[in-house]
Amino acid sequence: MSLNDKLAITQSLKQAAAELGIDKIGIAPAEPLKEEYDRFLKWIAAGMNGEMAWLARGPEKRFDPRRVFPEARSVIVAAVNYFSPFRHSEDSAEGKISRYAWGDDYHLVVKEKLERLIEWLKTDLPEIKARAFVDTAPLMEKPLAVRAGVGWIGKNANLITREYGSWVFLGVILTDLDLYYDSAFSEDHCGNCRRCLDACPTGAITEPYVVDSRRCISYATIELRAENLPQEITANQDGWLYGCDVCQDVCPWNRFEKPTAETAFWPRAGETEIPPQVIAGMTPEEYLDRFRRSAIKRAKLTGLKRNARSLLRVKS
Repeated sequence: MSLNDKLAITQSLKQAAAELGIDKIGIAPAEPLKEEYDRFLKWIAAGMNGEMAWLARGPEKRFDPRRVFPEARSVIVAAVNYFSPFRHSEDSAEGKISRYAWGDDYHLVVKEKLERLIEWLKTDLPEIKARAFVDTAPLMEKPLAVRAGVGWIGKNANLITREYGSWVFLGVILTDLDLYYDSAFSEDHCGNCRRCLDACPTGAITEPYVVDSRRCISYATIELRAENLPQEITANQDGWLYGCDVCQDVCPWNRFEKPTAETAFWPRAGETEIPPQVIAGMTPEEYLDRFRRSAIKRAKLTGLKRNARSLLRVKS
């Protein structure tokens, strides 16, 4: 395939992605991420993954797309804006939900967009191979997004884009199609800012670009399976029932936030928080009905009830 052909296909691909509601897209070669792999090993060795043991299994696979999809030649990284113009309550005991989980489960919504983009590709190129992933494979989406020119990784370890700040979901398509690659994002636009470090309620951002999961409210309220939340979390929970947005809320780059056109990400029934007493009294049947197609299911009902008990103790 000539360079002109690659460029033409890539330009058409990006236009099709925009029509499908993908806000930004970048393309990179399917090659190993060596420097990022070395940093990740140090993070794991320090135990900062907490109880997320799966992160330590086969780490080399996470940083080489071809170990996930051997035929891969190109990595297509998609970013979808999820910001909606709503806010949390000022009442710190109201059971705040992280913005990313206000609407429908992004895994389902973004995956559908990527699958439709693959269908578009195969309309004229039916012989190509491609697979879409949204947290469904051991891929490091953020380093791949940097390589694909989508944005940079901020001091809070979130991917930040010029256009939408950090309010973006990421998805990846691996394909054997040889495409025209974007330039990697080489600039760090965080500068001397340290607002996220200073604002983190538990000091989980231990140094720029390093987050210790064991001290993170999001990790504790979503991933941790302990019967009770750690004392350092409950002492600084500040009303968070599921997740935490503090390091994003204070980020100056999020002043460029724009309401998403994807209404599936808007708060269900206008809810940005759920009273902890509602969760405390919730039955399994009510849980399944209320959180169908919601990312909140990740915490399971036992985790939500534990988080709610912690907030109710503070409230009392």
